[in-house]
Amino acid sequence: MNPRLKQLASELDGALFYDELHKSIYATDASVYRKLPLAVAYPKHAQDIKRLIQFATEEQTSLIPRTAGTSLAGQCVGEGIVVDVSRHFTSILKIDEKARTVRVQPGVIRDELNLALQPYGLFFGPNTSTSNRCMIGGMVGNNSSGTTSIQYGVTRDKVLELQALLSDGSEATFTALTKAEFHAKRQENTLEGAIYETLYTELESDAVQQEIRNQFPKPEIHRRNTGYAVDTLLDSCVFDSNSELPFHAANLLCGSEGTLAFTTEITLQLDDLPPPETAVVAAHYDTLTACLEDVNKVMYHNLYTCEMMDDVILDCTKDNKKYKDYRFFVQGSPKALLLLELRANTADELNDAIKGLQRTLNASAQSYAAPILRGEEIEMALELRKAGLGLLGNMVGDNKAVACIEDTAVALSDLPAFIAEFTAIMEAHKQKAVYYAHAGAGELHLRPILNLKTKKGVGLFREITTEVAALTKKYKGSFSGEHGDGIVRAEFLKMQIGASNFELLKRIKKRFDPNNIFNPGKITDAWPMDESLRTDTKTPEISTKFDFSDSQGIVRLAEKCNGSGDCRKTELSAGAMCPSYHATRDEKDTTRARANMLREVLTQNQAPNAFNSEALKEAFSLCISCKACASECPSNVDMATAKSEFQYQYAKSNGRSKSDLFVANSTKYNRMAYRFPKLANVFLQQRWLVSILKKRANIAAKRSMPEISTKRLDKVIYKPIKEAVVKRKVYLFVDEFSHYLDIEIVFDSIQLLTHLGYEVEVLTEYDSARALLSKGFLEEATKEINRTVAAFQDIITAQTPLVGIEPSAILGFRDEFPRLATHKEKAKKLGAHCFLIEEFISAEIRKGVIVSDQFTSEEKHIKVHVHCHQKALSDQKITFDMLNLPKNYKPTLIPSGCCGMAGSFGYEKEHYETSMKIGELRLFPAVRKASIDTIIAANGTSCRHQIKDGTQRKALHPVTILKEALLPLKD
Repeated sequence: MNPRLKQLASELDGALFYDELHKSIYATDASVYRKLPLAVAYPKHAQDIKRLIQFATEEQTSLIPRTAGTSLAGQCVGEGIVVDVSRHFTSILKIDEKARTVRVQPGVIRDELNLALQPYGLFFGPNTSTSNRCMIGGMVGNNSSGTTSIQYGVTRDKVLELQALLSDGSEATFTALTKAEFHAKRQENTLEGAIYETLYTELESDAVQQEIRNQFPKPEIHRRNTGYAVDTLLDSCVFDSNSELPFHAANLLCGSEGTLAFTTEITLQLDDLPPPETAVVAAHYDTLTACLEDVNKVMYHNLYTCEMMDDVILDCTKDNKKYKDYRFFVQGSPKALLLLELRANTADELNDAIKGLQRTLNASAQSYAAPILRGEEIEMALELRKAGLGLLGNMVGDNKAVACIEDTAVALSDLPAFIAEFTAIMEAHKQKAVYYAHAGAGELHLRPILNLKTKKGVGLFREITTEVAALTKKYKGSFSGEHGDGIVRAEFLKMQIGASNFELLKRIKKRFDPNNIFNPGKITDAWPMDESLRTDTKTPEISTKFDFSDSQGIVRLAEKCNGSGDCRKTELSAGAMCPSYHATRDEKDTTRARANMLREVLTQNQAPNAFNSEALKEAFSLCISCKACASECPSNVDMATAKSEFQYQYAKSNGRSKSDLFVANSTKYNRMAYRFPKLANVFLQQRWLVSILKKRANIAAKRSMPEISTKRLDKVIYKPIKEAVVKRKVYLFVDEFSHYLDIEIVFDSIQLLTHLGYEVEVLTEYDSARALLSKGFLEEATKEINRTVAAFQDIITAQTPLVGIEPSAILGFRDEFPRLATHKEKAKKLGAHCFLIEEFISAEIRKGVIVSDQFTSEEKHIKVHVHCHQKALSDQKITFDMLNLPKNYKPTLIPSGCCGMAGSFGYEKEHYETSMKIGELRLFPAVRKASIDTIIAANGTSCRHQIKDGTQRKALHPVTILKEALLPLKD
């Protein structure tokens, strides 16, 4: 233990960690790099940062500023103290509607800022693909731009003022200065004054200014992050006697990647909200060349976005659980698409704009299709494009699309020729690169596909980057249009801007930061671009109980996480990932952190049992196995299954806890209680007995206990209704939760299906193994799964499907069963014919087999919460469709994430508060807001229990609601 770090931790009001877990999960960002930091700090206020600056100076270490950690060039990794401001520096300090400005702390999320600004009719324009989790501080550090730059500019254009801490701990405000104010600043006897003096003496020479103009990217390339933006300072009144532009040192700090000062507050210029009427024309091309040749032509129109996707990106979406449905507009097999967004104040104006764009496309005759997208279709198409970065991480195996020449930008007129030469470079190296993103701004994301685990791959990494750097210089482009120099491109700055200009940047860095404490290794003192790679260790072959062959093993499953940070979006964004992070806002509780820690442990741990890690156990501790990451993560990194494998492997070295044994055997205990249900329920009403049970089973004192079902399934027989025409036979899987805790829903399911004309055969005494899986009892789970597969394999077919009531039970047939069953193909074949009961009924509704005339015309309002596993492995719309069948039923989906119960998680004493906090984020408020006559629907047994404990409202299974709506059959 480092005594100096321990002392520092005691001196901060925020927190400082230097344990294995925190250092490991902050060793990477969204780049290919890995550097283990000295510690991780979460400062609470500016005074904490001042103390960190003092410590870094005294101890000759460094500070690495970090917000969401989605940087692609390695800006957020380093060997000093990572300073994460995303936890406490999250306030919107002042909105000035009249001036159209806002003052924020650096940890404010871009999309959430715009949500707060919406009532004022204002928004912050730059829009990155990570906008639902990236933060304003990171956008300033990288001078981010995104899809909207052709209309609204880049972050540098919007920054009016930066409050920052300098390397001596002093405070400085960087804002627009008149010539007189600038020269007055030079006279101040402070570090800030010395900085202004240095900037003046370094830039005043005509020769220096000419060299900058000669060597820096063409001025018409608006998206450029090439070192420090000294070229932008030359147009000010200080250096140009004919200019009225003020001097703005914030221009220098934007894009400086935290290497010059530590920003604590940011004032931004805002724009009026875009025109309300919008449409996207999706132009399809048979060749990349044809697509690029059209860019110049379509840019004559007043486009709001001009985004490109190539076939590599599009192919990544075909089998993606979330994004495959977003391909609805793709016609044929295009080599490239252009998404061309138009906006207008009226529908007529928009239609005129569309017709004008269509005329241009028709005259060009390069595209073979150009469907028009409107409404929700636009968001889906743009989300497909924005997902490109994460989707690339979904490539199975060691070959990955590598961000080294990630965002070169050239003048729009140079783009076709530049891409032609770039393609020639790729072909010379036998490479098929990825092309996507901001075509209208002259910037494409260009990624070679490399295996950085091999010497050859690392060699190509450097060779290709070097050759493309030279090509970019040839066209006087910017080697980074928006993602920054970081580690990967800083080595090439001297080539890009010339030796004398590079030395100038080094002197500016020295003046700002003489002790090199702010984010070293970036921009002026570059670390080697082909070292410190996160893949520089050979992939170990780890034996697992689950079959991870679809990812080529569990290590490569973890490696699919490229750090894009989709799991850091909050509850204010759509989706369920990641519930525990929503509650804690702690990086260690993200899917990314779990993947990072899993990769670290399995590649770095030399112990006989690689899974035997307390740090990894802590990383998984709040994973509630909701499965959202399996679908919402663009890379489909299924941490729920990885957690179950970890629990199994960890127990080999550490045994099982009493509470885990209790949960794993809960089905057995419920089965025993079901023999004497009334006696069991009397027991559960005795507080002192329940208190003893809760203590022994590690159940939270405040948590209510479910009652045991009192009716016997084997004593109640539903005969087929004579008046019903039998349509087909179905098997009803009565899972262990429905059987012993919710038997009424089983009866409702039988009655509903029978009434609708289905012959129902009930299958009982088979376990879904969900409780065993949730605690990693994989040997026992495999036995149950094998028993179930053997019993069902010959009777469950496409003609006689299996339907289930509890989502986590029936959907496991399609998810975990094929991964664990001894006969995997048989399990996979069985799973193909297993359906959630809402899936089955909704499919029958679509076929016209079940119709609304069979149900009441009474009006009912229903609020629907859908189980996490259904959201991840199926579709929540099926429940909506089923409840929407009665003519006057008005269901609405609650935009909730996870309920927070997550099986046994919400029962456990140490997790109860987190569980309830998750519920309070979205679900509980929505339920409380619903009128008393509104029906609350929830198809998960845990969800219904959580709603009861959190809101005192009773939620009904959708099957029960639909059964109650049945009309009597006619004679």
